[in-house]
Amino acid sequence: MRAARLLSLVLLLQNRGRLTAGELAEELGVSVRTVYRDIDSLSGAGIPVYGDAGHHGGYELLGGYRTRLTGLHADEAESLFLAGLPGAADDLGLGEVLAAAQLKLTAALPTPLRDRAGRVRERFHLDALGWYREQDSPPGLVALANAVWNQRRIQVRYRRWAEPQEVERELDPYGLVLKAGVWYLVAAVDGAVRTYRVSSILRLDVGEDVFERPDGFDLAAHWGDYLTVYDARRLRLQASVRIAPALLSALPDRLDAALVRAVEGSSGPPDADGWVTATVPLESVELAVPTLLSLGPDIEVLAPEELRREIAETAAAVLDRYRPADTPRAGVGDLSSSPADRVASSARAARTPKP
Repeated sequence: MRAARLLSLVLLLQNRGRLTAGELAEELGVSVRTVYRDIDSLSGAGIPVYGDAGHHGGYELLGGYRTRLTGLHADEAESLFLAGLPGAADDLGLGEVLAAAQLKLTAALPTPLRDRAGRVRERFHLDALGWYREQDSPPGLVALANAVWNQRRIQVRYRRWAEPQEVERELDPYGLVLKAGVWYLVAAVDGAVRTYRVSSILRLDVGEDVFERPDGFDLAAHWGDYLTVYDARRLRLQASVRIAPALLSALPDRLDAALVRAVEGSSGPPDADGWVTATVPLESVELAVPTLLSLGPDIEVLAPEELRREIAETAAAVLDRYRPADTPRAGVGDLSSSPADRVASSARAARTPKP
């Protein structure tokens, strides 16, 4: 560990030039006192480290000294596929390994290329996590990642939606996928490949048995196929809707991509008011009501009748919740008129002064 830290210290000075003891300590995750001891050790070993006191002081390598000890260890090389996802590397226990690998690669580059790489890092940053979400970091993720890498069979206790909610499974873990900040395990159980949310694993036991990974199994291709099947399975309700022009242009910011594609693929020509009619797939009436109500009065459900009625009843209930005490309760009324018309009518009634 200390030898690796000493090498990292030299590479930092080689890549960045003069650095203070405080800056070196922050980069290496040690105390300033440890940096002082490491500098003394490097000087004693013949590395030309020069220290300059004062406000603009710091440490630097003299005479253009460069080390050639920039070869990557196996685990450092393996971590490079996570170079754009430092959060994922930390979750998998590879944060320090990835940092060391990047430092060595940078040191091996000629100065012009090293400068260009630095400018890219300063100007572009990948944040793969969705808005309003925090990184999903299950406590057993590192152990699970080791089982995936070493092809160790695992025993898990898993919480699911169906009954019974907690089940025991023996799995062959094929791979881990990070989707919108959430970790998923792709694993084989009884010969079938399934997907499990890692945070729903209640207990994990890594065994000694080694399983054989199928020849040609492509994790990325499997995940793409899984998402296609998942969307087809969950979006089983077909709804006919009318959409106002203002909402149509804003749909990519309001609905998920599968629903936007459905609207684009099924919408007809605009009517006299500029509204278009389209067919959208939805999960169920219960889940569709809050989704469609969140779009406001710029969308009208034409069918199925059950969904149309549920939206009207929910909108009326919302108005009743906020109506003044001396106004009549909102009713669903005739469903031949649009929910938007009925909501607007109830709202106008609530605003009309009493004589």
